[in-house]
Amino acid sequence: MSDINQEKITIWKQKLAKLEEEYKDIMLKRGEAMAMGDLRENAAFQMLDEDAVTWRVKIGEVKKIIAKLENGQTH
Repeated sequence: MSDINQEKITIWKQKLAKLEEEYKDIMLKRGEAMAMGDLRENAAFQMLDEDAVTWRVKIGEVKKIIAKLENGQTH
């Protein structure tokens, strides 16, 4: 594996770790909003739930990119 590919993998793994941390934070806040239960918090829950879906998709895409790089695919 070339040094350039290894550098790309490292960068993408760092991005993945950041996304996973942000996802954990979203899920924690989502749980807190769910526990509150009033209408204002339900709106917060809905927003955080949508954020969670978005972050899961982003995490999945980054994992695909890393897998392609690790397998030597450039596209």
